[in-house]
Amino acid sequence: MQLNPRQIEAFRLVMLRGSVTRAADELGISQPAVSRLIRDFELRVGIELFERRGNHLVPTPEAGLLLAEVERYAHGIQAVGSFAEDLRNRRRGALRVVALPAMTVGFLPRFVAGFIAGRSLASVHVHGMPSHLIVDAVAAGQWEIGLAASPSERPGLRIEPLHAPAVLVVPAGHRLAQRSVARAADLAGERFVSLEEPTIFTATVESILGDVLRETVVTTPLSGIACSLVAAGTGVAIVDPFCASEFVGRGVAVLRFEPRIDVRLAIVTSAHRRLSAVSRDFVEALRTHIAVTLESEERPRRKV
Repeated sequence: MQLNPRQIEAFRLVMLRGSVTRAADELGISQPAVSRLIRDFELRVGIELFERRGNHLVPTPEAGLLLAEVERYAHGIQAVGSFAEDLRNRRRGALRVVALPAMTVGFLPRFVAGFIAGRSLASVHVHGMPSHLIVDAVAAGQWEIGLAASPSERPGLRIEPLHAPAVLVVPAGHRLAQRSVARAADLAGERFVSLEEPTIFTATVESILGDVLRETVVTTPLSGIACSLVAAGTGVAIVDPFCASEFVGRGVAVLRFEPRIDVRLAIVTSAHRRLSAVSRDFVEALRTHIAVTLESEERPRRKV
């Protein structure tokens, strides 16, 4: 049975307000129009809902039973309206973000926690994986937003560069720990923790330090491991500022490194699939947050 929502609303208001006049005022139509909607509704459902006593409509017992079901329907409609409003205001939706491990040490989870506060998102997924897998995963539609290092252009993907300057991390008490800036020559004779993942960043580090005599004591693919080794006194390392910031106060000092070495991060999204409103807000907020973080890193926190 196909029911007319206008007829249902007229019935509901007459029952709740106890008057055709008040129902007509609330609906913004005439009293005869309300009476006609009620009559048509009775014909549609095949039930006598009101007894006519002069100009008054007196509900039948069946009308009382039907009202309970109509109220559930009305609450459902209101819930749909509220949900739509939440979607419009970016309080509902889903979020799927994948990032290189250096970003997932603490920087990205903290940002996600702040972003979703006050939102009732259906699902939030945050994952970490190597950059080349991030690009593949976003291209395949497995993840909506990616944060990758040094991704090359690829058909079907939108790649937004985020140039972040690398920093030098040294153990607390190191001879360079009290300085704010370190240069390539300062690393002569140092024990060095190297990142092994072949990227433009690691190639640039090797090029700049090529003539600097140093001892590579450990090689690791992850900035987080490199920072942990530095905190343990193993050596010094050149890493991204996001991972390094997680170790401030944990046995390391962070120095700006010159000449500047770009970590070359990028926000990766599909060029063919439209981002949801929530995801668009997330990318915009993340872009701003990264810019603010990098600006603060220009004044590095050096002490333990």
